[in-house]
Amino acid sequence: KKKARVSCSLPEPSWEERLANAVTPLWRLPYQEQLQVKYESQRKILQTLASRLEELGIDAQKPGGLCCPLQPVVPSPIINGYRNKSTFSVNRGPDGNPKTVGLYVGTGRERNIVCVKANHVENMPSKHKQVAQCYEEFICHSPLDSCLLFHEGGHWRELVVRTTSCGHTMAIITFHPQQLGQEALATQKALLKEFFTCGPGAVCDLTSLYFQESTMTRSSHEQSPYQLLHGAPHIFEELLGLKFRISPDAFFQVNTAGAEVLYQAVGELCQATGDTVLLDICCGTGTIGLSLAHQVSKVIGVEVVEKAIEDAEWNAAFNGISNCEFHSGKAEAVLPQLLASWEDARPLVAVVNPSRAGLHYRVVRAIRNCRSIRRLLYISCKPEGEAMRNFLELCCPPDPRKKLTGERFAPVLAIPFDMFPHTVHCELLLLFTR
Repeated sequence: KKKARVSCSLPEPSWEERLANAVTPLWRLPYQEQLQVKYESQRKILQTLASRLEELGIDAQKPGGLCCPLQPVVPSPIINGYRNKSTFSVNRGPDGNPKTVGLYVGTGRERNIVCVKANHVENMPSKHKQVAQCYEEFICHSPLDSCLLFHEGGHWRELVVRTTSCGHTMAIITFHPQQLGQEALATQKALLKEFFTCGPGAVCDLTSLYFQESTMTRSSHEQSPYQLLHGAPHIFEELLGLKFRISPDAFFQVNTAGAEVLYQAVGELCQATGDTVLLDICCGTGTIGLSLAHQVSKVIGVEVVEKAIEDAEWNAAFNGISNCEFHSGKAEAVLPQLLASWEDARPLVAVVNPSRAGLHYRVVRAIRNCRSIRRLLYISCKPEGEAMRNFLELCCPPDPRKKLTGERFAPVLAIPFDMFPHTVHCELLLLFTR
């Protein structure tokens, strides 16, 4: 007789597990093991950088094949619920409900996207989950459809929740107006405000409720203004003894406690003296520059988001800091002009904290060609991506064809900071000198 085949296949993971595996892939590992995984990934990145520099004829190999010494990963002071900003999507849930508010499992390419509630996700605070649950309750009672695909109609879209350690909560609701007139839009805004101030949503105790009419996947305030429906226009955060004002679309590190540790390290590595000028590129609301302003003679911040610059200027004034100036505009437009005519004799230290897209080539070129910058701190949330191109542009031999005439930089120290526990990501702080 044939023996019955015994199936050893594991049970299908639940939707909750699939979501946890997608957004927090290290959630099952003890925290010390997570740090070790991240250390190994950063080590490989530095090995890659060393190899790429060798290809350019630069002897960059240090012990272990790295381009510079790598310190252990600095742990996050908070491991669970550390995120101060979460973005929720609206789409079909596993049960078919087209008004599920959660995070995506699957991809658009595979056409298998499912929106799963994030109640169990460990890096998100309970307040974010509460606001998402209330938003779902509101749209489920709304006669208007959710907007799953722009060309198929529907209105209710993303929810962004921002919180601070001061107890403030901001909710930003994105809505596709489609063909609705102003009167119909005003009705929806009034219903939203009523729900979150007098109805079941009042339990969220929102500091600010914003509404954005947007016909695009992502819109800036300039493209689609944020409309304040209720509460204060800003929320406030405290960091390293300073108070910071945050607008709806202003960048702020998602792990506030982790940011404090990172910025303290930046302050130490700057080796700033009383006459140092600090150049804070991609400065956001000014957190790095303002937290180091007491160490230097002057801070110059550059940031593309206009509202963030308004916040930075307010933050400087509110905290009684008078040695900062902030420039609004794309760094590739502002910085070359700023540095081309630089004749200040004071030492100039640059700190860059770009998005995942890295720095524009013109920004790197302006830094390379400014003789006054001898020390550069590059903070990258994705050093294996476009930032790697920047590292090579900073460290390659002078190349007149590319207008890189300045003396090259060399990486001298790397420190990873675990700003994102349970995920595979961390912030890498790389110190370059010349």
